[in-house]
This record gives sequence, structure tokens and C-alpha cells, in this order.
Amino acid sequence: MIDENESPELTEDEKRLFADLMPEDLNEILDTGVNRRHFLKLITMAGGGVLAAQSAVAEQLMTRPFAETGTAEFAPDSLDNGVSVSFKVNGTARKLTVDSRMTLLDTLRERLDLTGSKKGCDHGQCGACTVIVNGQRILSCLTLAASCEGKTVQTIEGIAQGSTGATTRLHPVQEAFLKHDGFQCGFCTPGQICSAVAMLDEAKKGHLSYVSENVRQPAAPAKLSNEEIRERMSGNICRCGAYPNIVAAIQEVHSGKPVEQIFRSV
Repeated sequence: MIDENESPELTEDEKRLFADLMPEDLNEILDTGVNRRHFLKLITMAGGGVLAAQSAVAEQLMTRPFAETGTAEFAPDSLDNGVSVSFKVNGTARKLTVDSRMTLLDTLRERLDLTGSKKGCDHGQCGACTVIVNGQRILSCLTLAASCEGKTVQTIEGIAQGSTGATTRLHPVQEAFLKHDGFQCGFCTPGQICSAVAMLDEAKKGHLSYVSENVRQPAAPAKLSNEEIRERMSGNICRCGAYPNIVAAIQEVHSGKPVEQIFRSV
């Protein structure tokens, strides 16, 4: 019986496949087995039609368990700049040692397997990595994990109500995104939803925006126009262009009233 963490020995055909397609990785593969990075390379080549002539061998490879890497890489003794950080993620206390330069985004994705938060531009410009820290939306690609010591982090995996319990119910923003088709490819959606949830909370607290009409009014729940919603969500980019649907979904949750679904065709 093969242990789930053990990569089975490659056949001669599989070795030849890697020698042809990934000669630069061959020694590593023979030493430590096929890991996630090699597997993703195979998937990419399959999508590009490169594996057509060797499809049977490739299919056999893709159904094998691959070697898990990263355990030694992230072992505390192997980190030159390791720091211990403790925080709550989606209601669960987590404590781990990370490189002092490691971002919150990479920590969530690579260390905690919370891959809902997406790495888009990795420069804080697209908003795909948006998560909520201590109730405020932040760009996790620009936030060091070490700076989150003692804080509460909420990712898209923890947005649904009761997401940590036996019964789960979608957050109203999630339901509205589904109703109004507020996504197409879905890559930006986790960041859009986290940003929308936090933004609606900001509006309830009376936070102002660039297009607020009266900046001298006392703090009170803000009534958001569609223009306000677009301004407050402007840090979240949707390359598919689903903005009207996103605004409609957020407006419906904000107003508590049904928003007519408008579908335009060119």
C-alpha cells in the first residue's frame, strides 16, 4: 500500500516523458518525486496540446498522488528570518512560524490552504486578494503576516454565516452576487465579496467617500447611491466587466429592496 504522502516510483515511460518535457526538473523529480509545481506544469502543457502524442502516459501521471513539498521549506529551523505569529482566521486560532517577509496572502494560501483569496497583480492594484482584518478590508498581498499578530482575519471561506459550524447559510452579499450574476470568470469574486461586506459595514458606521455630498454631516448610516458604491468598490477590478451586476447586488443588500435585473446586449 502506498502512503498518501509518498510519491510512487516513476515508470520508464514517465521518466522519458519528463526527460523530454522538463529536462531542467528531471533530477529533482527522480530524487524527490513529482510535486505540485511539476503537476501544474503538466496541466499547462496538456492545455496547450503539447501532450497530445503522449496523452496515455500523461493521463497515468495525472492520476498519481504527487509528493507534498514545503514541509522542510517552512520548518522553523530552516527560516533565516522566522517569526512566530498567532491570529484568528475565520474564527479559528492559528499559530505558526513564518518568514518575517512573508505576506498575509502567501501565508493564507501556502501555509493555511485558504486559496479563496487570489493573487492577481501582487502589487495592491487589483483587489483580488482583499480580506477583512479586525473588521477592515485590507490588501493581503501588501500586508505582512507578522503584522497580524493577535488580530482577527476573515477570508472568503469564512464569509458564509455559520461557515464554521454544521449549518451554513450564504451571506446576503453572496446570495445577491448569485442572483445578479455578479461574476463571470470568478477570479476577482472572493475579493469583491470581502470588500463589499466590509464596505457595507463602513457605510453603516457613516464613513465618507470621495463622492460623499456632505462631508460635514455627523457620523450616521450612509445612504449609498450607485455612484457611491462604484466609488467605494473602485479598488476591486473585474476584468470581465461585471460591474453593473456587482453594483446591483450590493445595492440590493444595502437598501434591503429588490433591484431590477437589467441585462444589456450589444
